[in-house]
Amino acid sequence: MISVEPRNEILRHPADAKAWKEFHKQYPNFASDPRNVRLGLASNGFNPFCVMSTTYSTWPVLLIPYNLPLWLCMKQSSIVLSMIIPGEKALGMDIDVYLQPLIQELIQLWNGVDAYDTYTKTSFKLRAVLHSTIHDFPAYANLSRWSTKGRFACPSCGKATQSVWLENGHKFCYMGHRRWLPIGHPLRYDQDVFDGNMEFANSPVPLTGTQILVELDGTNFTYGKGHGNIDADKRDGEQIWKK
Repeated sequence: MISVEPRNEILRHPADAKAWKEFHKQYPNFASDPRNVRLGLASNGFNPFCVMSTTYSTWPVLLIPYNLPLWLCMKQSSIVLSMIIPGEKALGMDIDVYLQPLIQELIQLWNGVDAYDTYTKTSFKLRAVLHSTIHDFPAYANLSRWSTKGRFACPSCGKATQSVWLENGHKFCYMGHRRWLPIGHPLRYDQDVFDGNMEFANSPVPLTGTQILVELDGTNFTYGKGHGNIDADKRDGEQIWKK
């Protein structure tokens, strides 16, 4: 296993990212052993039959070892196909049922499993952590349980998402993205290209992991198919469950 050290350069490898460096600070024991593995998870659905008239959807779940150099960790020979989820249609939120065995294995790897180092000819505890996930925006909703539709579709803005309902288009439009530009950026003052207004607001502050856990405290999650009917409110894009 190749040890990848963070560098103070432009982002070329996950080791250069802030998340990698912050993880090292929080878990120095994990970071002290270069044999511990940092994994990326990639998944998305595709139609293996190349027939657009059918809704058949297959979801491969891939694990990518980030301990390797970028040119090697993204090679087919390095990627681990952990599972394939077949189905007649897209999985939607039911993907969590299929991912439960993988989640249990990742928890086991985080706690450590017995392994043998052929170079030093010694046994050691091998640990692994899920560093990040790779997917498109609709798959983000399935894997994270954050709805990417409706009034609060932006996972970065959360409750502060600026959404506008288009009466004629019958969909939401999101115009608050200029808040993320640096203060004084010329696009903040461009009224003609956008909605006729200038943007002076600051970007929302992302929630910390502790704040997210506090908001989820007391929430009960039911895996698999729900009971009852879903009535979609087209006006505000929210789903109302009818018991």
